[in-house]
Amino acid sequence: MAKKLRLVGSAEIRVMLGGISRQRVYQITSRRDFPEPVAELSMGNVWLAEDVERWIAAKRSDLD
Repeated sequence: MAKKLRLVGSAEIRVMLGGISRQRVYQITSRRDFPEPVAELSMGNVWLAEDVERWIAAKRSDLD
């Protein structure tokens, strides 16, 4: 059975970070150390959920 690909967009990242503003999500996802998006869609960028989760775990204290 193939592994299911989990993708997240900015709305999901907002939730993952505790409901921060859309502007703050944009600031965070624009950081040089934030994972690269895996695709750029008309609705916006999407990232691998595991990459974002790993980044949040490593950087959470830097974001507050």
